[in-house]
Amino acid sequence: MDTKVESRGMGGSLPVENVQALASKNLKHIPSRYIRPEVELDLVSIDESLQVPVIDMCKLDHHDELKKLHIACKHWGFFQLINHRVADEVIEKMKIDTQEFFKLPLEEKTKCAQIPNEIEGYGQTLVMSKDQKLDWNDMLVLYPLPVPSRNMKFWPTNPPSFRATLEKYSMELHKLVIQLVKLIAQNLKTDPETLSSYFEDVIQGIRMNYYPPCAEASKVLGASPHSDARALTILLQVNEVEGLQIKKNEKWVPVKPIPGALIVNIGDMIEIMSNGEYKSIEHRAVVNQEKERLSIAAFHSPKKGTQIGPLPDIVKKNKALYKTMPLEEFLTLRLSRKVNGKLLLDQVKL
Repeated sequence: MDTKVESRGMGGSLPVENVQALASKNLKHIPSRYIRPEVELDLVSIDESLQVPVIDMCKLDHHDELKKLHIACKHWGFFQLINHRVADEVIEKMKIDTQEFFKLPLEEKTKCAQIPNEIEGYGQTLVMSKDQKLDWNDMLVLYPLPVPSRNMKFWPTNPPSFRATLEKYSMELHKLVIQLVKLIAQNLKTDPETLSSYFEDVIQGIRMNYYPPCAEASKVLGASPHSDARALTILLQVNEVEGLQIKKNEKWVPVKPIPGALIVNIGDMIEIMSNGEYKSIEHRAVVNQEKERLSIAAFHSPKKGTQIGPLPDIVKKNKALYKTMPLEEFLTLRLSRKVNGKLLLDQVKL
């Protein structure tokens, strides 16, 4: 299958109203498709001491920090990475250009709108039915890597620096992912070079999220509860408004981003490859009543043709807990249904 497998013809959305435009009407009551009665019943942790681990990239050549990384992947599925070596100026420019894009008039943004059967472009993803509950956000989804499969018609030309900025940011993240995968392999006692080789021709999707303020913020969700299907996600908080929450001990734990840190989380593919040693964690985004929130999530999958299953080294000692299937089949399974917790992993368990 072509490298364009990621989104071509497998993950289109039904067209829905632009949320930013809807929010600009200052509605007192928002349309019922966004209202989630269950949100007001959810338990949100108020324990300030319960925070995702912080990992210092500069210390990962020491046993203690490597052990901290292992515990973060095993028991949290999330960590904040400081001293990650992604250049400050690259991050700041990415933040600025993303904010500038979402400030553009709607007709300008829709020049790179999604088209049927594509998840790339500006719009919403995985809206499968006319009665499906909707998330309170708009997004721009692009696939910078691998380079030959880029679909430039979805890449904004406004702001003028956007394409060059995204190119630099994409490449910096790819370098970081290779380093992280090697460290993860080391902790899993499998060969770092073998595991990282799957990510040399990485499939990288970058999703820029815009969550407008919402008058009924306590009744909606910016992103429905889900675990990420890919291997590793790197999240950049664009402005100071919090919204990410992860599920821990049946409660939602708000993540307080550390200035300058990147938030990294384990995806379903790493859970499968580690044979359940590391867990992908259910998470969601809530919205703010008064302020917009922006974030940039970068999803990384192994190259096309990779078999997604427990790594051979790991199942020498323990029996495989998950099926093995080609990457393309796994992604087709993911993109054929709406986001729903960890349902995808339940389907591939043996």
